[in-house]
Amino acid sequence: MRIAVCDDCMEDALSLKKYLSGQEVGIYSDTESLLADVENKRRRYDLYLLDIFLRESMNGIELAERLRRAQEEAVICFISSSGDFYREAYDLYAFQYLIKPVQEERVKELLRRVQKNLARGGAPTDGREKNFVYTWWGKSGAIPYKKIRYISSRGHTLSICCTDGRIQESTGKLSDLQQKVCGDVFLRCHQSFIVNMYHVEGIYGSDLMVGGEQIPVSRRYYAEVKRRYQEILFEEVD
Repeated sequence: MRIAVCDDCMEDALSLKKYLSGQEVGIYSDTESLLADVENKRRRYDLYLLDIFLRESMNGIELAERLRRAQEEAVICFISSSGDFYREAYDLYAFQYLIKPVQEERVKELLRRVQKNLARGGAPTDGREKNFVYTWWGKSGAIPYKKIRYISSRGHTLSICCTDGRIQESTGKLSDLQQKVCGDVFLRCHQSFIVNMYHVEGIYGSDLMVGGEQIPVSRRYYAEVKRRYQEILFEEVD
């Protein structure tokens, strides 16, 4: 696995590198060097470990925003001496948030999660991503998973609600789709709905708030949906 570590404290960076044995690690003491490699040389890493408190004009959050623009599916983990930036990290879809001093077991667990994510096709470094392939009236197309808020069903017609407001119809059954896509990202929450859990803004009674819309959750799926929602919110905080 190719890993970039950006920390202006070389002692902390080298200490972290010791926990990354067997990986290809690039150490950066400043943001500009890392951005030059990623933006100009188009170098790609499987994982970016970014210190938030950098003693220069750009902090780790701003660095992550730049990396997102250059490598949209970048897997980013923030490292900080406090949890004050958790909200910003969550908004940037940070994969994990570690508190200094970083423990070796937390790093090993992070590597296991990233390797598992890459193995199932998440955030590959060559720019590809998982897509939902649809067919409608003899025409086919693909929509990236991350751009799908939820999928609803009526009979043998699926309606794919996207983040840009587009609704794409597709031929298919929700039960068949459930077998293909449901897991960490998508979950079935109702007889007529599958939701992208990363777009869930909150759970209110027996409804999910997704993109400003209320999506019902049936009793059959409520416990699993709530568990996964809480995991996404809290499992990445050390």
